[in-house]
Formats: sequence, C-alpha cells, structure tokens
Amino acid sequence: MASFSYHIKNREGKDVKGIAEAESKEKLIEYFQKEGFVIFDIFETKRKTKVSRYGKISSEDLVIFSRQLTTLIESNISIVEALEILKSQVDKPFFREVLGMVLKDVREGASLSSAFAKHARVFPEIYISMVEAGEASGNLSSILERVSGYLEKSSALRKKVISSLYYPVIIVLMATAITGFLLLKVIPTFKSVFDSLGGKLPLPTQILILVSNFLQAYFVYLVVGFVAAIILFLRYINTNRGKRQYHKLLIRLPIVGDLVKKIAIARFSRTFATLIKSGVSIIKCLDIVANTSGNKIIEDAVKKSKKLIQEGQTISTPLEESGIFPPMVVKMVAIGEKSGKLEEMLSKIAQFYEEQTDAMVAGLSSLIEPIIIAFLGVIVGGIVISLFLPIFQITQYLNK
Repeated sequence: MASFSYHIKNREGKDVKGIAEAESKEKLIEYFQKEGFVIFDIFETKRKTKVSRYGKISSEDLVIFSRQLTTLIESNISIVEALEILKSQVDKPFFREVLGMVLKDVREGASLSSAFAKHARVFPEIYISMVEAGEASGNLSSILERVSGYLEKSSALRKKVISSLYYPVIIVLMATAITGFLLLKVIPTFKSVFDSLGGKLPLPTQILILVSNFLQAYFVYLVVGFVAAIILFLRYINTNRGKRQYHKLLIRLPIVGDLVKKIAIARFSRTFATLIKSGVSIIKCLDIVANTSGNKIIEDAVKKSKKLIQEGQTISTPLEESGIFPPMVVKMVAIGEKSGKLEEMLSKIAQFYEEQTDAMVAGLSSLIEPIIIAFLGVIVGGIVISLFLPIFQITQYLNK
C-alpha cells in the first residue's frame, strides 16, 4: 500500500484535501470516479523514514562504502545482496541503520538513487544525482567509482586547508591563555609589591596595571559579551543575506580572499566536470554545482548562468559577467563549449586551481608561523619588561 495526497471536490461541491492509502494511483482515481468526485490533484507522498537524529558519516566512510559497492556490483552480485553484505560489515550503528532503510526500500522496488535520496544527511545531492545517472545509463559501477574519486579529492582539499589552520589557531590560543594568566594572576601580585615600594611607576607599567585592573573588574562581562557576539555572528551568517555579505567580505580580503576564491573555483570545476562525465544534464549540473560551491557569491553567479542558459546563452557569458571567475576560467569554459570538450576543460581548471590552492596553503603556513611567533614574543615580552622596569629603576637608585 502507498500513501497519496489528494485534492477533490465531493458530491456536495466542497473542496476536500487529505491523504489516503491505496495500492496505486490508478486504483485511487478509479475509486474517486466511482464515487462521483471531481479530481483536482493526486500525488504519492513519501513516508518519512525514522532514522536516529544522532550520527555522522564522514566522506571517508562514504568512499569506502562506494568502492565496496562497486566491487560487489562488478562481481555480478545484485544490489539487494550487495547492500545486505555491506550493512553487515558497517561498524557505525547510524550508518548501519541508514543502510537498513535503504535496503528495505530497494527490496520494495525503489531505485537505489531514490532510496539514497531519503537520507540527505548521509548521501549528498551530487552523490544521488550521479547514482541516478548511473542507473539510467546502466553503468552504475563506473559511476560509483567516479563519485568515490570525487569525494576523495574534495576531502583531501578540505583537509589540507583545515590542517594548515591547526598550528596558528593553537599558537593564538596559547598566547591568549598565557597573556590572560599574566594579566589576571601575575600582575596583581606585582602591583601589591609596587604599592609597598612607593614612587612613580614607569608609563608601560602603569598601562599594564590599568589593563589588568580593567580585566579583573569586567572579565565576566567581557567573556559573556564575546560569546554573545560570536553566537549572534554565527546566526547572522546562517541567513541568506548574512551569508552573502560574509562570503563577499571573504573574497575581498587580501591574500585570504584569493585563497577562498581559488578553493571555490576548484570545487566548482571538479563538481561540474564529474557530473558532466557521469551523464547528468547541464541544467541539473548547474543546480547541484550552485548548491555545493560553498560560496554564496559563486552560487548566485551559477544560478544566474542556469537561467540565462535556459534562455539560449552559453555557460561562459554569465560566468564572465559575474566578475568572480578569472578570465582564464571563462576562456577555457568557452573553448570547452565550442569544442564539445567541456568536461575535459573543467577537469584541467580544477587540477590547476587545486595545485594553486596547495601551493598557497603551504606558502601561507610557512609565512604565518614566524609572524605568530613574533607576535607572541612581542606581547609576552612586553608584559615581562613592563613588570621588571620598576625593579630596574630601584636597582639603579640603590647603586647611586
């Protein structure tokens, strides 16, 4: 039995909307017609699948699953048997639960892509679209292999960027903790010593004590205000307007903006090329590429491109008009369109910008390290010198 939403007019002439269970849409239509009802609309509604709210699947888990599924399909094992085998081998309970739901749907006659589509938290849109294209072309195993490669490359790029941030973030946190300890715990102790000695303190020491007093008096308020500001900022950038303004600001920042743009273009090109090679239509490709670009500005440009392409324009024209894509990217896309080798050109663009991103991340990492160390040395060293200046003065007075 399936579930259907309907909109009809009954014998009394009243509009009625509801949900009914029936063997098929045709059976339900036949029933309403026999009852003398006027049918406006009937469509099947998907039952919500209950899956645990807690759980996360990494891209590595998805890659392993895809490669194993590819191997089983190439060994002439049916989809149902392959899913049964993989379900029994999965370690994570959440993923096992999801595969159980997928297996149930496939057994009931659903396609693999439609079964995956019910679990968007696990299977991204690009994954579902490529599986759908593989089912339509009868080339599912090679498509799964291709999507595994795509996920691996995307994950590798993301990891390189994130790993490059670990060191500077740790150093900044350590510097903040050390500075906070000195200002809140060490300087008050010295202040009592300075007060007992009397005399006028050097200006750097006076400023340091004022900062320490301010932090001690308003520390709780500062922490609460800082946390509140972060929460409000995160909420704002999760709105469409806030996300658009934040991404626009990121792109305009010196050095960082160039890196953000290169990462977004590399992701755009790699996703677009993979989808085209898998046989997904250009319009659907643009929908998926826009949603997975990771940057609202590029998403807007791609969506505009989709609209203009539907009106008969080329892909390269709206990309050029957006002002986001470099001339080299626009020209290569235009050449790919004219020569019928768009997928090949996009792959070359993706490879070029992934290499550029790797080089830039490595360069920034080597540049940030000495800057942070110097910054830490200036802050901590300045505090220590300010603390010992009065002692130096006292020593000079005693020697005289």
